[in-house]
Amino acid sequence: MTDTPELFDDVERIAILRGGGIGDLLSTLPALEAIRAVYPTAEQVMLTTPLLASLLEDRPSPVDRAVVVPVFPDAVTPDGRGWREHRETMEVIEKLRADGVDLALQLHGGGRNSNPFVNALEARHTVGCATPDAEPLERMLPHLYYQREAARWLEVVALAGAAPLDHEPRFVATPADAEAARPWLVPGAPGLVVVHAGATDPRRRWPAERFAAVAAELALDGWQVIVVGDPSEKELADGIAEKALDLAGRDVLISSAAGRTSVRALVGLLAHARLVVANDSGPRHLAQALGTPTASVYWVGNVINAGPEGRRLHRVQIAWRGDCPVCGADGTDPFGRRCDHAVTWVDAVPAEAVLQDAKDLLAGH
Repeated sequence: MTDTPELFDDVERIAILRGGGIGDLLSTLPALEAIRAVYPTAEQVMLTTPLLASLLEDRPSPVDRAVVVPVFPDAVTPDGRGWREHRETMEVIEKLRADGVDLALQLHGGGRNSNPFVNALEARHTVGCATPDAEPLERMLPHLYYQREAARWLEVVALAGAAPLDHEPRFVATPADAEAARPWLVPGAPGLVVVHAGATDPRRRWPAERFAAVAAELALDGWQVIVVGDPSEKELADGIAEKALDLAGRDVLISSAAGRTSVRALVGLLAHARLVVANDSGPRHLAQALGTPTASVYWVGNVINAGPEGRRLHRVQIAWRGDCPVCGADGTDPFGRRCDHAVTWVDAVPAEAVLQDAKDLLAGH
């Protein structure tokens, strides 16, 4: 067994690059807690997106402050400009250079796009992941796609001398979250079940009618059911709530909050819930980090990278399909040909299996 690499000297400011979705941010938290333990006085600055910055705002976390990166290294503006050609993004980089960065952590993918961005910060030390074609950093972990993301980032920060304190992301709900969620809660209801049917990748989306069937059955058992989602998922969530009401009858507690809640209200609802039923999605990961039980549907490859480890509080139904149902393209090779068919790969999972998981968790089994 190899020794943990030595700590860097005189680290006063640490810059962390992490964009993507809610689950992507959460996967870094165990690593950042480990970094905090070995560099306790260093300021941790998260370079991130507006959504993730708002999620971190005014709540306990290992991140001291979040700085929004207008154009991320793997994105372009509508007129085709990358981060190097975007004035506001370069101003962020130049401000950090002027302030001084002692350690830059690349926690945003394999480095082909993100390592040049991290190197542009001109930090005294750089640590992160790297594919064979990525620009080198001072200390690097080979980026091999199939690995649990939280474990990947713990291995990365180990290169900076940080040993794991926890292997699971932990997220703290605040009184402001609870207050934002309060208007959605029905007084006297026995408990709340939150449903989230969205996912960034359409291949991960379980059919809407099955979410509706599960929601209807749980509402008939007496639970208040709220379907959540961002504004782009409003039509989907509203449709699920309406279908569930058609199945269960209009006197049950089913509603849609998609597109109508703030980030704080979403956190508050997930923290208050007795159960979250979802795809492999940001709200599902957030619920787990808040300590809320989840019943979820996963594509088999995503279970490796983003599935929950335990089964006492988190049940998973796995879809084992490995190829596109339309053209047969292999989905198990992350660097192979990616087809453009926006169809579900997880529709083999029956509603009855997810419903049973949900009822078992609600019963405390």
